[in-house]
Amino acid sequence: MSIDRLRAHYGFTKMPFGKDLAPGMLHAHDAHAQAVARIQWCIQEQAIGVISGECGAGKTVAARAAVAGLDASRHTVLYLGTPGVGLRGIYGLIVTALGGTPRFHHASLIPQAQELLAAESAERGKRVLLICDEAHLLDGDSLEGIRCLSNMGMDQTAPFGLLLLGQPMLRHRLRRGAFTALDQRVAVRYAIGGLSATETSSYVQHHLALAGRSDTLFSDDAIELIHGVSRGLPRQVNNLAVSALIAAFAANKSIVDESSARAAVAEISAE
Repeated sequence: MSIDRLRAHYGFTKMPFGKDLAPGMLHAHDAHAQAVARIQWCIQEQAIGVISGECGAGKTVAARAAVAGLDASRHTVLYLGTPGVGLRGIYGLIVTALGGTPRFHHASLIPQAQELLAAESAERGKRVLLICDEAHLLDGDSLEGIRCLSNMGMDQTAPFGLLLLGQPMLRHRLRRGAFTALDQRVAVRYAIGGLSATETSSYVQHHLALAGRSDTLFSDDAIELIHGVSRGLPRQVNNLAVSALIAAFAANKSIVDESSARAAVAEISAE
């Protein structure tokens, strides 16, 4: 199958449901807006926030949207997307991102990270945001190490904003006694749920319009099926919608109907 032929078949200017949307082109649904507002508050107040949700719910997308408009001369965003590197790796990434060379000994690496974070705030006048993605995979030492970093101002002045993004198990882990000290410092929490049926329909139409189709391309029953199977999780909606488009194209249909959506569901369920 040629992507060019599929685009021509539907009259797309580009393929819809892609990942490369600019923040201003993202679909504005309630859960996304709620998450973005909380992340922005964490940045402003240099607070700790926890954004949780199932895989594909849009946690990272919300974080990307929240930081997109920040003034780089006034903000420093540190993104840690590899929780498996361990505590030393996390400190090393922070030091490297702030222009330092990580010290060899762990005992000296901790104060080095603290000093660089403090300098970024006190000397350069920047608000720092540390984003830990896939935070549910952080081991106990890493979570405790991040807490120690956030506690270096002796609770008087927050040295940076901290955003933990993770699947629902992250909330449950933080509630355990071993992480009480960190959990008590969490200022805002938000669990991103799936799109409603109405939002799923709007979401699909939004992505189609970005690709040059503002008319009806997906039948109502096709969208209803996609919503039910995806449970409104945006990434899964994307996957099902693309597969349904391909199924309809292969059958030389001009409309993505329920049978095309069912073919998509069967294909993805078989993976």
